[in-house]
Amino acid sequence: MADHSVTTRFISGMTFHSQLDNHTIIIDTPENDGGNDLGPRPKKLMLSSLAGCTGIDVVSMLNKMRVVFSDFSMDVEANLTKETPKTYDWVKITYRIKVKKEDQDKVRRAVKMSEEQYCGVSAMFEKFAELEYEIVFL
Repeated sequence: MADHSVTTRFISGMTFHSQLDNHTIIIDTPENDGGNDLGPRPKKLMLSSLAGCTGIDVVSMLNKMRVVFSDFSMDVEANLTKETPKTYDWVKITYRIKVKKEDQDKVRRAVKMSEEQYCGVSAMFEKFAELEYEIVFL
């Protein structure tokens, strides 16, 4: 028996509805690729999954460490290979967060723990892409 499952249905053009638990995600392509531009592209959803996974880890750890933070966001950028099938070969996550100076090392530790121990999505990404991490303190 599988641990996770989703059901994805073709709608029209290049539009699909993917049912994840009680949530529906629309997946599509731009009009010039035959779609209706009603939702994100599948590869970019992978980048969102990576940000969400590590972000949840970092917030959970900072809460356990009682670190007060604000303005937390992540930018994820990636390069695609030139050959088909195009896959990501380099990905960089930039964490932007506001904390007191004395808590910056705790943020670094939380990011490192997510990177090395907890984020299953980054562990999967490491199998096909070089991952880089940067923290920008606001």
